[in-house]
Amino acid sequence: MSALLDRITSEPDKFNGRPCIRGLRIRVVDVLDLLAAGLSHAEIIEELPDLEPDDVKAALVYASRRVDHPVITA
Repeated sequence: MSALLDRITSEPDKFNGRPCIRGLRIRVVDVLDLLAAGLSHAEIIEELPDLEPDDVKAALVYASRRVDHPVITA
């Protein structure tokens, strides 16, 4: 899993540091939005040909890790 997360980069000069795929100008959220719209992994790669199959997986792993936080209830 950590190898997949190495594909996610954040650079201050690209999209104000928002997470991107492998330093490309493709944001993680762009990939997630395409998945949410119902596109398959193959269709996303067709739409964004600079992506590799593991990039789509990396976006999912990244999102999963970002939302997996403890919830404190009163």
